[in-house]
Amino acid sequence: MADNTAIPQGTVPENANDHCPGPESEAAGRAAGCEGCPNQEICSTQASGPDPDLSIVAERLANVTHKILILSGKGGVGKSTFTGQLAFALASDANKEIGVVDIDICGPSLPRIMGCEREEIHRSADGWSPVYVQDNLGVMSIAFMLPDEESAVIWRGPKKNGMIKQFLKDVDWGAGADGRLDYMLFDTPPGTSDEHLSVVQLLRESGITGAVIVTTPQEVAIQDVRKEIDFCRKAGVPIIGVVENMSGFVCPSCNGESRIFYPTTGGASAMCKELDIPLLGSIPLDPSIGRACDFGSSFIDTCADSPAAAAYIQIIDKIKQIVEPST
Repeated sequence: MADNTAIPQGTVPENANDHCPGPESEAAGRAAGCEGCPNQEICSTQASGPDPDLSIVAERLANVTHKILILSGKGGVGKSTFTGQLAFALASDANKEIGVVDIDICGPSLPRIMGCEREEIHRSADGWSPVYVQDNLGVMSIAFMLPDEESAVIWRGPKKNGMIKQFLKDVDWGAGADGRLDYMLFDTPPGTSDEHLSVVQLLRESGITGAVIVTTPQEVAIQDVRKEIDFCRKAGVPIIGVVENMSGFVCPSCNGESRIFYPTTGGASAMCKELDIPLLGSIPLDPSIGRACDFGSSFIDTCADSPAAAAYIQIIDKIKQIVEPST
C-alpha cells in the first residue's frame, strides 16, 4: 500500500530516485527522473514551490534572538520538565524575555508544569497573545484551547502541523519594550515525526540556534536518542548538547545519591564521547522535582539546596555560555 503522507518542503526523501528534483520543484512528480519513484504520486499532487508562510514566520520571529528545541527520541525522559525549569531559570533574569512553545500537540503538559493550565488565549489586532506566567515569561500551548484537561487531541499530521504554524505566525511574541524575545524554547513530543519536521521547516528562514537533547542513562533510552541525533544531523539542526536526566536518586532525608537506571552501555557520557557531542550534565532524580511540576513552580528556586538544583544550574549556565559566547 502506498504511503500518502505529505513530504515536508525542503526535504528529499531517503527512498527518492537518484535524480530527484526535490518536492519544492515545479517539476516534482512530473520530471523524467521521477519515473518509478515510490513518492511520485505524492509529489505530483501536493502543492509545489516554497511555502509562502515561511516568510511570514520569519518576519514574525525576526526579533527572537535564540530558538532552542528540546528533543529526545524517547518519551518519559523529562523533556517537558527540563523545558519548564530552563524557562523559569532564564526568566529569573528580569532583563531577559522568554517564550515557550508547546508543540507536543497530543500531550501538552507545559501549562501544568508552568502553573498556567486554566488560562485562556486572548486575541488582539496583532494576533494571539501567549499566556504569561510572569511579566517576562510567556507560554503558548494547545492546552489553552481545550474544553477541559481530559479532552484528547485526535488529529492527523496535517492538522497538527497547521496548529504549529499558527503558533509561529499568528502569535504576538513581541514581549519586550522593543518587541524583542531573547529565548524561544520549543517543547517537543518524542520521536522524529510530523511535529519535528514541521518546526524545523517553519524555522528554516528565521534560523534555529540549536537543540538540547534529553535522555536517561539506560540503553533503552539511549538507542532512541541516537535516532534523534541522526535526525538533527540530517535536518541541519545544530546540537547544543545532551542532558542526562534521572542519573541517580537523591534521598530527601540525607541528600545521598544512588543509581536507579543503570547505564549498561556507559550512558550519555559514552554516547556523547562516541558521537562527539557535548554532554551538558547529569540531573539526579529528586521527588521535589515532581512536586514542583505538579504545582507549577520553579524547582531551582524552591529547592535551591538540592543536588538536582545545583545540576540544573550548572547545565543552564553551560547552555547560556554556548549560545551567548560574547556575554
